[in-house]
Amino acid sequence: MPKKDDKPLIGVSLEELLEAGCHFGHQARRWHPKMAPYIWGKKDGIHIFDLDKTRQAIFEAIDMVKKIAAEGKLIIFVGTKKQASQIITEEAIRAGMPFVAKRWLGGTLTNWKQLKLSVNKLIDLKIKREAKELDKYTKKERVLIDKQIERLEKFVGGLQQLTILPAAIFVVDIRREDAAVREAHILKIPVIAIVDSNCDPEMITKVIPGNDDAIGTIRLITSKITDAVLEGKKQRAKNNEQETRNNEHKTN
Repeated sequence: MPKKDDKPLIGVSLEELLEAGCHFGHQARRWHPKMAPYIWGKKDGIHIFDLDKTRQAIFEAIDMVKKIAAEGKLIIFVGTKKQASQIITEEAIRAGMPFVAKRWLGGTLTNWKQLKLSVNKLIDLKIKREAKELDKYTKKERVLIDKQIERLEKFVGGLQQLTILPAAIFVVDIRREDAAVREAHILKIPVIAIVDSNCDPEMITKVIPGNDDAIGTIRLITSKITDAVLEGKKQRAKNNEQETRNNEHKTN
């Protein structure tokens, strides 16, 4: 386990986790027994997470995400509750990754070919609107088309760059996003998630134990996942550049 004074490329300290409120779980009577290995104890009837384990889990998640991004693969950021929606949107855009921040539509993964039709419809309508190809319609028809675009944007707008199934999904609140977790599990897609003390971690590939209700926790951990994506992309760019140089050297 990294020591407190370790300075990895993407770091996170115990102090940061404390300040973010990551250590607070739910009421002890509402806990899930499978989260026992991640719990330090309880105070005033509230479970307290072992932040050493949380910190280690974040480092492991960072390594996992960097590898995926370095391979040029995609990770879907998922978080639809009020505390997470804006953060997920902002960080996924910063990472250049697809996201779901409003509502997970059933079959997003397990019936991706069908859902992709809606994504393609959105892209097509936006292109036509930009090119003013919709001007031939009446004002009333254009209003209806704009509403259709708005609705599609709300539910599938964050998935426009997803052409194939993702290599993993990152989830905030696995109880709320149960459908996403189950679909990923069916397809054997790894799930990285912030997991609170009242959750069943059985289907989660990389459990990051922590308070999934605290905005500070969500922002801190999600930002580290984004940083890992960007580092992985940098590594991929360097590898591609080196490969190009090697090929040019061979040719010469």
